Amino acid sequence: MDENGKNQNKLMSETNTSPTTKERAKKPEWLKVKLPIGEEYRKVRELVTVNKLHTICSSGNCPNMGECWGAGTATFMILGNICTRSCAFCAVATGRPKEVELDEPMRVAQSVKLMGVKHCVITSVDRDDLKDGGSIIWAETIRTIREHSPTTTLETLVPDFQGKWENLQRVIDEAPEIISHNLETVRRLTRQVRIQAKYDRSLEVLKMISSAGIRTKSGVMLGLGELEHEVLETMDDLLAAGVHILTLGQYLQPTRSHLPVAEYIHPDVFANYKKIGLEKGFKYVESGPLVRSSYHAEKHMF
Repeated sequence: MDENGKNQNKLMSETNTSPTTKERAKKPEWLKVKLPIGEEYRKVRELVTVNKLHTICSSGNCPNMGECWGAGTATFMILGNICTRSCAFCAVATGRPKEVELDEPMRVAQSVKLMGVKHCVITSVDRDDLKDGGSIIWAETIRTIREHSPTTTLETLVPDFQGKWENLQRVIDEAPEIISHNLETVRRLTRQVRIQAKYDRSLEVLKMISSAGIRTKSGVMLGLGELEHEVLETMDDLLAAGVHILTLGQYLQPTRSHLPVAEYIHPDVFANYKKIGLEKGFKYVESGPLVRSSYHAEKHMF
């Protein structure tokens, strides 16, 4: 192991919290964020509420909600706020989703226009209960936003559609500027972290997106017990799938019923992973404790 590897292990061991620890470990200083405040934040919250919109910012307990909403931006979550899957890391509610709201694409598009969003991020819950996996609403949402805000660039964070490629193709055919699908964790931990997902299926999703000539993006959480060599192997797998943009962030336990944090990764380790990722060939690497898939997403246009 080289000196960088030794330093990373030292930093990790200093902040390590055992998964079996009953009490939640105190978050280190670098994970503390300001409470959401300010006039712009209030305006966005009011707009989201009035238009009956769902955002991953609030449904996912994102630590950057104050910063992003304070800047007048948000990541919209379509197809409801109840997911058919029960991933062990995710704060979004699991259960039987409500009926699809056919006016949702228009409500989202109108809000994007009112907010004057320059780069819009759209994501969704998994809708394994639907034959089309929600892809028809996905496509209509993209088209409607473009009709109302033709200069707005679009990023779509899509599910795996259970490997039903005709559903993924509906989104690809709309050609958003960026299509993202998160691998979330390393191969060894996938079954534990993403219970209904498959590591190789997610790589196939990313290959299909990249092969269509669209900027392809994926995200991985750290602090779940992965090892350094597994993170590097995951980078290689993503590059082989044609991924251009990589985000690396710290996993934070949403509730006590979710997976515990195995370790808090030091910012210096994140910085080193960014350096390695760029050297390996990613066009852009966003790497830091508070990084999430849509954090500073507008910077990923290149």
